[in-house]
Amino acid sequence: MTFQELNLNTPLYNGLDDLGFTTPTPIQSEAFPVISGGNDMVGIAQTGTGKTFAYMLPILRNLKYSRQEAPRVLILVPTRELVVQVVNEINKLAKYINVRTLGVYGGTNINTQKQAVAQGQDIIVATPGRLYDLAVSRVLQLKSIQKLVIDEVDVMLDLGFRHQLLNIFDILPERRQNIMFSATMTEDVDELITDFFINPTKVSIAISGTPLENITQTKYSVPNYYTKFNLIKHLFQDTETYNKVLVFVSHKRMADRLFEHLAETLNDEICVIHSNKTQNYRLRSIEQFRAGENRILIATDVMARGLDIDNVSHVINFDTPDYPENYMHRIGRTGRAERKGEAIVLSTEKELDGLEKIEALMQMEIPVLELPEAVEISTELIEEERTVIKEHYNPTKRRDEDAPGPAFHEKSEKNSKENLGGSYKFKIAAKYKKPQTRGDKNYNQRNKTFKKR
Repeated sequence: MTFQELNLNTPLYNGLDDLGFTTPTPIQSEAFPVISGGNDMVGIAQTGTGKTFAYMLPILRNLKYSRQEAPRVLILVPTRELVVQVVNEINKLAKYINVRTLGVYGGTNINTQKQAVAQGQDIIVATPGRLYDLAVSRVLQLKSIQKLVIDEVDVMLDLGFRHQLLNIFDILPERRQNIMFSATMTEDVDELITDFFINPTKVSIAISGTPLENITQTKYSVPNYYTKFNLIKHLFQDTETYNKVLVFVSHKRMADRLFEHLAETLNDEICVIHSNKTQNYRLRSIEQFRAGENRILIATDVMARGLDIDNVSHVINFDTPDYPENYMHRIGRTGRAERKGEAIVLSTEKELDGLEKIEALMQMEIPVLELPEAVEISTELIEEERTVIKEHYNPTKRRDEDAPGPAFHEKSEKNSKENLGGSYKFKIAAKYKKPQTRGDKNYNQRNKTFKKR
């Protein structure tokens, strides 16, 4: 099938020609008639299969010119980087169409975005949190939304956006077309579909565990972090083969640590991205990597979903992910648009369980490679790898039974009290010649009368 068979209009054909696209991907050809027909749709497809154009081609094909200020199409994505990317893709595709598109996300001045919204937009691309803030402020009116697209919905739910999504659904018009794309079908995703979609058509191109055929996968067994570091440092010496490499790590602290160690020898060739970096820093790192100014980008899983970077030669899983689906999304950054790519996973003994889950999901065993002889096997361990030693007996530490109790001493004689029972008030009366209580105010008077008698 070619794009000519999809019955697009001339402006879209011109945009596709400028991009050099002639043949739609399977998800694009399958989704086009469903979305064009106005039915709710759930698309299950791996990352890197052209999902953005899968929903934008039919939307732009049927989006009529209008001067109204309120947007008619709402696209929700989980991260700021995806907002920027989707807006860029729409602008490329709609180069010859008079359509107003705006991306909004957190971490930037909301007043600037309010001004842009007030100027009138046709398509809003947004992260859920910032979109809800704009809607609550009454600057962004959602009453005219005709089509709602939720991209990477499984990631959105994993990141805790379920509450925001439900709030957004409450303020959207009931009569709208719902379009959802996800790489995995989870219970949370299924529940969301059941609650808000009306008889959706499901378009499934490949199960989440199906490895892309044009990605070559290999693995190394390594004992610890520093051996992993020595290995990739050795691999990166081959600048011709490893010309554009994404290195995925498990968390932000590991990303900064690896960046600092590699920067000692690869300072001008390496950049890093994770959620603690500022928005400008993150966007700059992506653009430098995309443009080839840096050939190595270290990233956490914030980069693993949806970002489209051309010609990534290798994806290296420096840390084996705990969830096998994350591995699939990571390696999907290479081998895109029918190009060849390579994926490498490094696993310590503690990470073998995660590796087994990955291989079980893909129903294949990843070929193992021997460590090159030039790679030094280190015995040095980082803090997370060291065994926590529990002290069985330490005489300097008090045990609970030896802990000091409350202070105790014998009271002095003058402070000690004697329990005199009911006779106590009579002794007080005899000693001080006054009643103990108000109720006994006539006691002394009665005693005087009795003595006189």
